[in-house]
Amino acid sequence: MGCYRRTKFALDGFRNFASRIIPKDPIQEPRSRISHTGLNSIFASNKSKSSGFPPYFPISQPSRIQFNKFNESNPFVGGAKRHYYVDRNKVQHFKPRGPRRWFQNPRNVLVVVLVGSGVLITVYYGNLETVPYTKRTHFVLLSKSMERRLGETQFEQMKAAFKGKILPAIHPESVRVRLIAKDIIEALQRGLRNEQVWSDLGYALESVGGVHEAKTHETLMALKEREEGKWFKEDEILDDKWVQQSRKKGQERGSQPETSHLDGLNWEVLVVNEPAVNAFCLPGGKIVVFTGLLEHFRTDSEIATIIGHEVGHAVARHAAEGITKNLWFAILQLILYQFIMPDIVNTMSVLFLRLPFSRRMEMEADYIGLLLMASAGYDPRVAPKVYEKLGKLTGESALRDYLSTHPSGKKRAQLLSQAQVMEEALTIYREVRSGRGIEGFL
Repeated sequence: MGCYRRTKFALDGFRNFASRIIPKDPIQEPRSRISHTGLNSIFASNKSKSSGFPPYFPISQPSRIQFNKFNESNPFVGGAKRHYYVDRNKVQHFKPRGPRRWFQNPRNVLVVVLVGSGVLITVYYGNLETVPYTKRTHFVLLSKSMERRLGETQFEQMKAAFKGKILPAIHPESVRVRLIAKDIIEALQRGLRNEQVWSDLGYALESVGGVHEAKTHETLMALKEREEGKWFKEDEILDDKWVQQSRKKGQERGSQPETSHLDGLNWEVLVVNEPAVNAFCLPGGKIVVFTGLLEHFRTDSEIATIIGHEVGHAVARHAAEGITKNLWFAILQLILYQFIMPDIVNTMSVLFLRLPFSRRMEMEADYIGLLLMASAGYDPRVAPKVYEKLGKLTGESALRDYLSTHPSGKKRAQLLSQAQVMEEALTIYREVRSGRGIEGFL
């Protein structure tokens, strides 16, 4: 009993002490815009009138007044204030919030349009480049260093995928291809008429990584089964009028061809023992030739035609241009998907956007390659026969003109035979054969 009494006495003492320091919270009443002090004063006045005694104010009244003032000044306690307006019918409408409210101001919209247009114009004209020889201007977003790194990365992947199938540097076919490529690269240096600092053309070594048979199969399938589009036969370009017009406009503007991406390139050649009839030049000066191509094209002039064409793609930065255009095409397709069926959008983009650019890229590579092989001392009249033969090897058909992104071999041969660039190439070839080379032809 004694312990119980002492415990109860201690609790009662603690409660009395706490009640003196912390006043009891008043009973929460429904919140309204009328302050609690006003209600208390009205209640006290009415009570005084009815009882005849002065109004009674508890000790904690000052604290309650301060608390009520805090409620009135703090919008989060009594409910956040709503931003609204009243129309002529006395209907309350909440004002919009966020970007929608910001864009309702015409001045803000004008600022956004002007700033956005300025950024787009700056980016566009700041990334325009001129293609050598044709003087065509193209828009390229991919930087030169990034393009070179992508080419080198893909080249390393190729070496890893074809490990064990790469011919050694002392192999006769490797020596032959390397010498022909060396002539093309030296012709490129003369054509640009610049003192390019290039390392000697070397033969690439095999990758030190493991063997990847699956990657080898995937790489071959990617080389053989490239994405094919459709085009109209009447849209096929059989003359070089646009080239001459582009060159004329470029000369009037005084446009200088963009060749800085060729500075300091480490040119390398790789011969792969595979039956694929193919060859390509990756950005960064990495040339890959398959033995399947060498089995069908025996002469040096034929091989020089193909290598010159592939080097022409690298000179004109067609890989970087293709990446940029694919980006814009993808954005445009996403917009059209909101209004048109996806199948129709894909077909329209292939027919009217992708294929016209692809044809011009191929024509530029043919022209630049033709001039390079002529400057290297190889007869340019062999080129039309090479493309015609290449078309037969890849499967010529009446449907190819509609289903291929490249012109058929026969039409490609007709194009080069009747184009004005053939006359220029023959002039360069005769000068080289007579011991007088021509510089700056690109």
